[in-house]
Amino acid sequence: MSDVPHEVVKLSNMRRTIARRLAEAKREVPHFYLTIDCRLDALLGLRAELNAGLAGRGIKLSVNDLLIKALGAALEAVPDANVQFAGDSLLRFSRADVSMAVAIDGGLITPVIKDVGAKTVSRIAAEAKDLAARAREGKLKPEEYQGGTASISNLGMFGITQFDAVINPPQAMILAVGAGEKRPVVEPDDQLAVATVMSATGSFDHRAIDGAVGAQLMSAFKALVESPLGMVA
Repeated sequence: MSDVPHEVVKLSNMRRTIARRLAEAKREVPHFYLTIDCRLDALLGLRAELNAGLAGRGIKLSVNDLLIKALGAALEAVPDANVQFAGDSLLRFSRADVSMAVAIDGGLITPVIKDVGAKTVSRIAAEAKDLAARAREGKLKPEEYQGGTASISNLGMFGITQFDAVINPPQAMILAVGAGEKRPVVEPDDQLAVATVMSATGSFDHRAIDGAVGAQLMSAFKALVESPLGMVA
């Protein structure tokens, strides 16, 4: 026992479950990580336009709503990344159900937005807002936070620029996104410019997803973020 003054905090059932599942994930799931930088200027511009048009309906899109849509669309574009390892087989999903990490008192929960690829960003925004609010109130039903084909975790609001997330078993990937920040970039004509850039890191289960497939998913995600009209058309 340490002689530094301290208190003993008994683990809640939620904290014990989180500890067990994450230790299991790091012990049993062979993680590999891929990071890609995405220019956000076009997405931020589109968000501003959409929010102006949606103001009368009381809907306000967050950047995370658009990133959820981009991940769902990328998973559908690269179906070999929308999978789970199942012993001697793989489960390949025909739709993208995206779990979003929500911090709550004493832990973390991952409510699921189902069939992201088929939903408008306004619908995703409304569902994400409702799920997050009820998650913090402890009012989610089990079917609302269980399942999901992939996850997204966003720590950008805390100023975190890049991090590696732990996979949420039995899922085979999680996308960790950081804050958008002004960075120098080189334009196609070799001119130096300033752009808003976000780093995104995918954590992948190497039993189910190989490096090339993971890279295809990250590339598809980047393309949608940088040309966002393609995911709202």
